[in-house]
Amino acid sequence: MSAALQAQDVRVALGGREVLHGVSLRMAAGRWTSVVGPNGAGKSTLLKALSGLLPMQGQVHWFDQPLASIGRRERGRQLSWLGQGEGASDDLRVSDVVMLGRLPFQDWLSPPSALDQQMVASALKATQAWDWRERTLGQLSGGERQRVLLARALAVNAPLMLMDEPLANLDPPHQVDWLEQVHCLLAQGTTVVSVLHEIGMALHADDIVVMREGQLVHHGAGRDAATHTAIESVFDRRIRIHALEGQWVVLPRVA
Repeated sequence: MSAALQAQDVRVALGGREVLHGVSLRMAAGRWTSVVGPNGAGKSTLLKALSGLLPMQGQVHWFDQPLASIGRRERGRQLSWLGQGEGASDDLRVSDVVMLGRLPFQDWLSPPSALDQQMVASALKATQAWDWRERTLGQLSGGERQRVLLARALAVNAPLMLMDEPLANLDPPHQVDWLEQVHCLLAQGTTVVSVLHEIGMALHADDIVVMREGQLVHHGAGRDAATHTAIESVFDRRIRIHALEGQWVVLPRVA
């Protein structure tokens, strides 16, 4: 399968300390990859490096094209990004926040096109945020804001979608809605990469990247026993992955 994302010996230093240690990986196009690991494993740093948001050493390619050769505007068209703890001005209307995802497709000072309006409306409806479109972010709860930010990312309609902790502040029903949205993205050929703390949800992914202390520990299919073993190992075997009614669930390890 063709690669959507490739990293070769990627290293990132923050505050003078290297926090990502020579990570190399290849993510196939049209698949969902989840990145998991304990706190401080380098998951968010890896995602930002893959998206070009951090200075780094090494090489990153999007669809076989060096990231360094892709201009800012084109990056905005190829990548949908949902960062951890992202926000926007509380005074902005919900519809205007989501329209920000369409800026890479608009000429300077030009009004949104009919396609822009259509993509924004579709994203708001997909995240069940349509009824709030005239409200401001300041009037929303944490979970509602997260759904609006997800709608902004969906509105880009890019071939790559990277999400860092997209389930933050979402209650279980809306986490399930998010999973359904991911499957819709995959059905249209989008490549999805997510950093998740919710291991049970991450196990639904096609592929899983397991990290610890800034290093790649394992990269394999979400259904493989070797992947499950790697996940249990980086969490010091304090959890166990168990099959239940055709799905994988995460349970505490009983001494």
